Amino acid sequence: MNYYQSCAAKGNYSGSRGRHLYIRSMQRAAVNVYKTETSFEMLVFAPGRIKENFSLDVKGNELTITYTPPEGFPRPDWIMREYSRGGFVRTFTLDDNIDITNITAKYVDGVLEVSLPIIAGKESPKQEIKVS
Repeated sequence: MNYYQSCAAKGNYSGSRGRHLYIRSMQRAAVNVYKTETSFEMLVFAPGRIKENFSLDVKGNELTITYTPPEGFPRPDWIMREYSRGGFVRTFTLDDNIDITNITAKYVDGVLEVSLPIIAGKESPKQEIKVS
């Protein structure tokens, strides 16, 4: 599984909510990924979000995770602000060995947990590359 910064995450989004929502999207949802014997497990750190406002889509070999805050979400006059509950878009390129029909997701304790199962026997062999 490979990650690349999507056009939306770079701020090149011209959607109805405006570019400002996506310019800082990399700061709004940190992602950790680890591998098990049967899957890649992705942890999207998104505290204070509403489960129903997450969207996960697979198109071709790209997984896009989007969060859109509800309309009328209160925006206080912050005195100090260290994290945001705003919207974000993250896009990941999936290897051919990911079983896209069986991807699952759940939102638990502020973390969106996405499981990307590996197709048995289709994993690419490890290749060592010498540094010269």
